Amino acid sequence: MITKFIAPEIIFGEEAIQQTGESFLRLGAQRVLIVSDPGVAEAGWTEKAIHSLTEASLTYISYFEATTNPQVKEVEKGAQIYIENECEAVLGVGGGSALDVAKAIAVLVNNGGRIEDYEGIDKINKPLPPTIMISTTSGSGSEVSQFAIILDPARKKKMTIVSKSLVPDIAIVDPFTLMTKDSLLTAATGLDVLTHAIEAYVSVAATPLTDVQAIRSMELAERYLRPSVASKTNLEAKKAMAMSSLQAGLAFSNAILGAVHAMSHAIGGQYELSHGEINSILLPHVMEFNFIAAPERFAHIGTIFCKQEYSDRRIDYGRTAIAAIRNLADDIGAPKTLREAGLKKPDYELMADIALNDACMVTNPRDVTKKDIEQLLQNAY
Repeated sequence: MITKFIAPEIIFGEEAIQQTGESFLRLGAQRVLIVSDPGVAEAGWTEKAIHSLTEASLTYISYFEATTNPQVKEVEKGAQIYIENECEAVLGVGGGSALDVAKAIAVLVNNGGRIEDYEGIDKINKPLPPTIMISTTSGSGSEVSQFAIILDPARKKKMTIVSKSLVPDIAIVDPFTLMTKDSLLTAATGLDVLTHAIEAYVSVAATPLTDVQAIRSMELAERYLRPSVASKTNLEAKKAMAMSSLQAGLAFSNAILGAVHAMSHAIGGQYELSHGEINSILLPHVMEFNFIAAPERFAHIGTIFCKQEYSDRRIDYGRTAIAAIRNLADDIGAPKTLREAGLKKPDYELMADIALNDACMVTNPRDVTKKDIEQLLQNAY
């Protein structure tokens, strides 16, 4: 069997953000559009990236208007600024939202049209300008992935754009950036990481190359997510979770995801809720549903999260893994239900229709019907 594994150049470590300017010089860029959001700018991380650019004698234009659930208009405005200022490259600094906007802008400036034209798989025809992504949340994996998620408010739908063209040229992961996140964001993004790793591991597109990344990501999250939530200054935990996020990103970028993300995208398009929190609520329900499709895979997950021994009943490991995920979410204060997360008057039928057509549903290990999705959503509510 032939498998492929796509990854950018990765620069990982403390103060890695200082490599930004030199990295753009290696890519041959002189004028950079910086895409970020107000919170990241306020935390000082965009300023550190800017300092590195100026040290390298590069010029830049700032666009710090990315929102939590980035919309089409943010991409269009950023593309216009890029073109008007004759930029040559794109730098994303932030969590998944800012990085997805940065990647989508890069798509438009070289391919034209509307970002809606690129929804789906492999719709991008022309190469993107040089792109560097700096992750500051260790959650989305967008700094290494071939995904971008953009909300189309006209349809109330989160568009999934998938293409190897979206894999950045360089990903910069600096664990120091995680030390300004509060505990709620750390918990939500950490559970998003865990969802990426688990869905990639049980995906029908999983390979030995993605399994290595997914397994190690789960091992790190199991050991370090709790202490990372507990303390902003625990650098050991921050390093571990930064690596966990990176490895989960590499895994799901190549193995894709599953029903959790398909439903999460559907919910996020209709309601202004945290992506990470939605994932954490849906994950154990979908694990229970998918269990019969990949019992050995779930048993392996169980050996990571459960320390007690079971005789020869490997199946018990898998079932206990689901309980362990719920316990982890409880320990770090994640919401248990969609109602608790703020979902009001859910339209199960509409969300099921949207989820069923999401690109992530293709690689779910168990066949899913509209009725199945509606039931899962009701269970999680």
